[in-house]
Amino acid sequence: MKHLIQTPARAVLLSILLTSMLGGVFPLALTPAVAAERAVSVEKNPPGDIPDSQVFVNYQSPLGFSVKTPEGWARTERQNGVHFTDKFNGIDVDINPAGIAPSVASVKSEQAVALIKMERAVKIKTIRSVSLPAGPAILIDFDSNSAPNQVTNKQLRLESNRYLMFRDGKLATLDLSAPKGSDNVDQWKLIAHSFHWN
Repeated sequence: MKHLIQTPARAVLLSILLTSMLGGVFPLALTPAVAAERAVSVEKNPPGDIPDSQVFVNYQSPLGFSVKTPEGWARTERQNGVHFTDKFNGIDVDINPAGIAPSVASVKSEQAVALIKMERAVKIKTIRSVSLPAGPAILIDFDSNSAPNQVTNKQLRLESNRYLMFRDGKLATLDLSAPKGSDNVDQWKLIAHSFHWN
């Protein structure tokens, strides 16, 4: 059975061999960088539902956009965006310069690849074009692991929607995330549809 033991070098070699056998097509989810962390189990009672009674307030950014967010969530301002959190729920907006609007093809070859490299145990479910009041957008629907809790080291499996929106040389990235299994469909729709360029 010794020949079945996988060293890091053998794992990489096996990946290369499988890639060549499959004609250069190799699932991103199986690359060594992603395989380093496995998807954690989904919570039976995920602590991520945004209550139907939740009050939303309009956030006006000096970066030229506005978005509705749940009242009372913690807010962290950044040079290129803002982050709102409540327990394991999150809303994040980044504004970065961009030459052209993203397409499904460009997102699959660029942003999706970066997402898999940067986040934890990512599984992308769909990448598609959508229409929002702010204009056309590309939606990445994906699951990932949360960062480990600093005290308990526990992780949760998260589900996320990432919207990519372009206007006048700027690309807005709107991330909505919650523990997988949470019922936030209506609330996420409200937030995504509330995003506006100023």
